[in-house]
Amino acid sequence: MAYNAPENPIHKEWSITTVTTLLRHPLFRPALALLLSGLTSSPAVGLCLGALLGLSMGNEAGAATAKRGKQWLQLSVILLGFGLPMGLILQVGTASVGLTFLSILATLTVGLLLGRVFSVERDLSLLLSGGTAICGGSAIAALAPAIGASSAHTAVALAVVFLLNGLGLLLFPFLGQLAQLSQEQFGLWAALAIHDTSSVVGAGAAYGPEALALATTIKLTRALWILPVSFAAARLYGSRSRAKVPWFLFGFLLAALVSTLLPGPAALWEGLALAGKRLMVGTLFLVGATLTREDLKKAGGRPLLEAVVLWVLVSGLSLALIKYGGLRLALPS
Repeated sequence: MAYNAPENPIHKEWSITTVTTLLRHPLFRPALALLLSGLTSSPAVGLCLGALLGLSMGNEAGAATAKRGKQWLQLSVILLGFGLPMGLILQVGTASVGLTFLSILATLTVGLLLGRVFSVERDLSLLLSGGTAICGGSAIAALAPAIGASSAHTAVALAVVFLLNGLGLLLFPFLGQLAQLSQEQFGLWAALAIHDTSSVVGAGAAYGPEALALATTIKLTRALWILPVSFAAARLYGSRSRAKVPWFLFGFLLAALVSTLLPGPAALWEGLALAGKRLMVGTLFLVGATLTREDLKKAGGRPLLEAVVLWVLVSGLSLALIKYGGLRLALPS
């Protein structure tokens, strides 16, 4: 008869403590994100695995993870600049200024009207509308102090926009194929209708190189509107707060300028741009890892309904205009 030694309670307790300490360590999720960046090129996989980790195990290091994700996003965007000619960026960026202004103005207007329809508080409605109109969480983070929004409203807006941003990354490439959009059409659609820069870049990368180039450039042009919109909101609300300048956008332009003026080491620039694409996988893993069950509870019914209806209207109308209304922005030949 075999003898089974009793389990050592001290060893079991030590194992549980070790795992708990590891999960709480601020470098655990970034290490996983780096590993994932090397294993897969799919942004959707990164987001889904990160969200699975956050929803199943929580994230006590949530603030550190969010900060790291923001830093990685900025670095990814800068590295992507090495793969885009400066002439392309200037031409597409200049051509899209008017379009992005009109889309932002229309989205903010409709969003605030929907806020009244669904009886959502004015501050919260503006945060949701601004996140949809400009660039997701970055716009919310800039608008919140400008209008004196409460931390509760800011948290709700971030949670709602994050959920829709993740859905956009997962659904848009599939819907683009279903609608038989060209890469240029999809790049424009993603830049106009997906909330956050990370998911715009991820969806563009999943669809193709031309879609990535167009989506990234137009989205960053939209992101520049954070400053004037936040300034106008602060004036309307009587606040003296100032929005932070998105300095990484200038890093993106500098990277494109360097690679354009010094075309010799082309392999180096291509390698850096590829590193930016792969790092975006880890970035989206960190973005997903910040989502917890508590965030889902914060979303609430009416704010989520306003944000969903607004997003569907923006996505549907922009898709119809691109597919059937002749709205286009082409890459320079």
